[in-house]
Amino acid sequence: MRKILMIFVLSLFIFSAGFTQDLTAHSNEWDFGKIKQDQIYKHDFVFTNETQVVLNILSVNTSCGCTVSQADKKSLEPGESTIIKAAFNSHGYSGGVQQSIYVNTDNADFSVVKFVIKCEVIK
Repeated sequence: MRKILMIFVLSLFIFSAGFTQDLTAHSNEWDFGKIKQDQIYKHDFVFTNETQVVLNILSVNTSCGCTVSQADKKSLEPGESTIIKAAFNSHGYSGGVQQSIYVNTDNADFSVVKFVIKCEVIK
């Protein structure tokens, strides 16, 4: 019985580890890597309405004035996608940086969706 329980727990652990990898493969993060100071770096995130109803983007905010972002489209049908454009200005930064982009929607279950950009600014 103890052997069966250990196999069950081990199987559950292996299954959950694989599931977590699938979730992180579809990440809302982008790492620019090592970048130069005093430059602007851009990345486009794909934002998909995975609900069964129309999803409206109310606003797109960032965690800092050094990052600007906007959505190409404000209203998404079920299954439809839009681009969330992000631009980071590395002026005045050095070392590791992480900034967030917040997409605010009219859906109570997904009221805020967070995207993250990371980098290491070098002089």
